Amino acid sequence: MSLAVVPSVPLFRLDRGADGRLVFTPADGESVHGVVPVRAFPVTGPDDGVALVDAEGRELVWIERLDGLPATVRALVEETLAEREFLPEIVRIVSVSHDETPCEWVVETDRGRTAFRLEGEDDIRRLGATMLLVTDAAGVEYLVRNPLTLDATSRRLLDRFL
Repeated sequence: MSLAVVPSVPLFRLDRGADGRLVFTPADGESVHGVVPVRAFPVTGPDDGVALVDAEGRELVWIERLDGLPATVRALVEETLAEREFLPEIVRIVSVSHDETPCEWVVETDRGRTAFRLEGEDDIRRLGATMLLVTDAAGVEYLVRNPLTLDATSRRLLDRFL
């Protein structure tokens, strides 16, 4: 594994331990096992601002941009983030049970078809100018990257709740 040099951040080494968890070793310190990468802005800036934290949530290092990391370190961080994060993107709204909440939604996502219950209109939040975050009754979040790119039926169904 190569040493990572991040501007204004000391050198460190990142490896995967025998148990599959990340091991962080600063250039001048002792190894820390069970390190977890955490994105500051997982939806709006997924490559900007990632902290490596220990098991107690204490920040070990702040990484301004993932593309500033050596390829092997970046691959480990991205692989670990992908294992932890689950944010399916709605690409089509198939049906909505009725125009008022609570209601049942059937959607196509980038991970397949699913159905969920929307409890209230407040469970659809705007993120920036175009993105929406839909949270189902179980707390699972779904991203609508840009409602204008959805098909006409999906837009019509979504507009009922905006």
